[in-house]
Amino acid sequence: MSEQSSRLEMYALGDDVVQPFQIEGIGVRGRVVRLGPLIDRALKRHAYPEPVSRLVGEALALTAMFASALKFDGRFTFQAQGNGPVELLVADFEAPGNLRAYAHMNRERVDELVAAGKTSTSDLLGEGHLAMTIDPGPHMDRYQGIVPLDPTGLVESAHEYFMRSEQIATRIRLAVGPLMSREAGGETETHWRAGAIMIQHLARAGGITGQRDEGEEHIPFTDEEESWNRAAILLDSVEDHELLDPDLAPERLLYRLFHEDGVRAFERSKVDFSCRCSRSKIENVLKQFGPDQVDDMVENGVISVTCEFCSETYEFQPDELKEDGNA
Repeated sequence: MSEQSSRLEMYALGDDVVQPFQIEGIGVRGRVVRLGPLIDRALKRHAYPEPVSRLVGEALALTAMFASALKFDGRFTFQAQGNGPVELLVADFEAPGNLRAYAHMNRERVDELVAAGKTSTSDLLGEGHLAMTIDPGPHMDRYQGIVPLDPTGLVESAHEYFMRSEQIATRIRLAVGPLMSREAGGETETHWRAGAIMIQHLARAGGITGQRDEGEEHIPFTDEEESWNRAAILLDSVEDHELLDPDLAPERLLYRLFHEDGVRAFERSKVDFSCRCSRSKIENVLKQFGPDQVDDMVENGVISVTCEFCSETYEFQPDELKEDGNA
């Protein structure tokens, strides 16, 4: 089976998708994110310590959830920066559905924390800030919202972002983890997965873009607070294994949670792991350096550059980079 056919099969089953929905009659809309092969591919390329992989997985899931609401061909960047051993955590999305992410860390300090059993978000990231940046492209204004990192996790930081920057009540449940599976030969293999679900109050509709999905309506209701509280309680009842279960389609999960009020699912969107790096882009950057600087980069006769997002390594001969007047 080709890689493209495999991705289409996963999409049909409910993996690597974002599923928008609306709870009928109580003025709540939301999204379900389910990441399978995408997140497994992204994390295995880096071989981070498991707690760091979980952080990167959370950033990927949150980025897919927020960025899929964009109604234009642009970019969305999720960036957490702190004074902990994981100094920088970045995930970005490029329309229509390309995701990538990486963590910049002090490996020795991370290993010390893992050995000591200190692997919370606060332990790894420390104090800092979370920034979400929307870049709609040429001729449109760039927007960035910044909030302090919440010591309890990225989800709480995202809650604070929506309250401050969007002024919209938001609730998110998120799970990331490795699942074991038995292969045809009897051997077991670990596959990373992520699942998330978000609800937002339609009374202040808007979210990131101020727009609704096609078919959504602003449904009037009499008691906003009671309706929102009921939806939040139902959301909080979701267990991690339900978010990660590859056999539980997003529509089935939504029915389990909200069938009494009625829930309407809209068209899914696909997401895929994709990096924008290329040999030609990196070569153009390296050619901006002078001959002496190029010589300083040489190790074992070549210059090697590894992309932080996808871990692809590009090698260059020094003479390749001293052309066009750099020699």
